[in-house]
Amino acid sequence: MKEFELKYGCNPNQKPARIFMNGNKELPIEILCGKPGYINFLDAFNSWQLVKELKEALGLPAATSFKHVSPTSAAVGIPLSDKLKRACFADDIEDLDKSPLACAYARARGTDRMCSFGDWAALSDVCDAATAKMIKREVSDGVIAPGYEPEALEILKTKRKGNYNIVKIDPNYIPEETERKQVFGITFEQGRNNFKIGKELLSNVVTKNREIPESAVRDLIVSLITLKYTQSNSVCYAVDGQAIGVGAGQQSRIHCTRLAGSKADTWFLRQHDKVLSLPFKDTLGRPDRDNVIDGYINKNEEDVCADGNWQKYFTRQPEPLTDTEISEYLSGVDGVALGSDAFFPFGDNIERAKRSGVKYIAEPGGSIRDDLVIECCNKYGIAMAFTGMRLFHH
Repeated sequence: MKEFELKYGCNPNQKPARIFMNGNKELPIEILCGKPGYINFLDAFNSWQLVKELKEALGLPAATSFKHVSPTSAAVGIPLSDKLKRACFADDIEDLDKSPLACAYARARGTDRMCSFGDWAALSDVCDAATAKMIKREVSDGVIAPGYEPEALEILKTKRKGNYNIVKIDPNYIPEETERKQVFGITFEQGRNNFKIGKELLSNVVTKNREIPESAVRDLIVSLITLKYTQSNSVCYAVDGQAIGVGAGQQSRIHCTRLAGSKADTWFLRQHDKVLSLPFKDTLGRPDRDNVIDGYINKNEEDVCADGNWQKYFTRQPEPLTDTEISEYLSGVDGVALGSDAFFPFGDNIERAKRSGVKYIAEPGGSIRDDLVIECCNKYGIAMAFTGMRLFHH
């Protein structure tokens, strides 16, 4: 297949639309089911790069959940605790512990379930049945992977009444070194960002605390590779082999740090005993549960515990999660890794990161206020490495 005609571009009025290769070459994909659109393919090709690079860097199967060309999370295939399985709505998957790829997907899809609603999934390895079973029951636009086991493909083909977007990509495909795009009829050209992210990038530790254990090295690599494919400005919190809070596309870095930090806090609080024991009605769907849990934790537009509201969601009126309980729970969080796609210009980012349990940081360095940022890290015993490499992505 040398080109694929799309229904429309980013919006229905943007026609005609297609994907194709320069030089009349074959596309490196097969569309096994469905008819992906313009934004679907933007998500697919960006997300595939992320999981491919994670697998190469850490040697573990990887998965990501993408929305509007940024990851909601990314993770590698590390087994989940019983609490985390419940928080990710994956505790009923029988073969979960036997499939590292399914573990990676459960983590990636379960991190920020509200933002993952209607996502695009990417898998570094051939999709197995356990992973397909989880994808099937989520609200999702499509998936890209280097292949699909026959049982997994049959499971996925039943999704969306047989119209679910399933894309197979050639894992050996290597794009040209130069990439181009047009804006306002003007062509932009640049070399591809082929910079490899690995543990050697974390060797320049500039703080008094110079100890970055292997687990934190892994988490910082997860964070940095996630940032490489996140719309800038961006900040990413990570722990236990997964990105737990991504702040994407913010004009101010402190807003990135706050946004990502609030998502990380929500991820931790989803594992609070009160949240795990919420008495949901059996008739309440998974997306509705996600919304209610977010409202319960963050006290959003609707008080889900109030009279007249709780009856819609629960079999009995739950006790609210109090501010004191939230503060006490989050005060026990520690060992979180944080990556930033550009330098931190002020110490306020460190102050906010510390509130979400950050102990390890990787950022490029190069600010005129680096000394103040280092000083703030030293105040809290945070280990920070200067990578010297900016990771802007647009």
